[in-house]
Amino acid sequence: MKRETRRYIRELAYYSSLGFSVSLSIVIGLAIGVYLDRNVFYTTPWLTLIGLGLGIAAGYRNIGLAIKKSRKL
Repeated sequence: MKRETRRYIRELAYYSSLGFSVSLSIVIGLAIGVYLDRNVFYTTPWLTLIGLGLGIAAGYRNIGLAIKKSRKL
């Protein structure tokens, strides 16, 4: 296989996993917020919203790191 073809396949695999990592970070942030609201502090819905916001911020961070990596290539 040519060198360029391997590079394109590697980049395609990285960018296809980006959507999974963004959605997973949002779900993890939301799950932590829901758990803390329901089982620890009983402050529904505030920690859920904070967890969701942190998850979305982590998702944007993942996108930013991907953009930064693509500019280095």
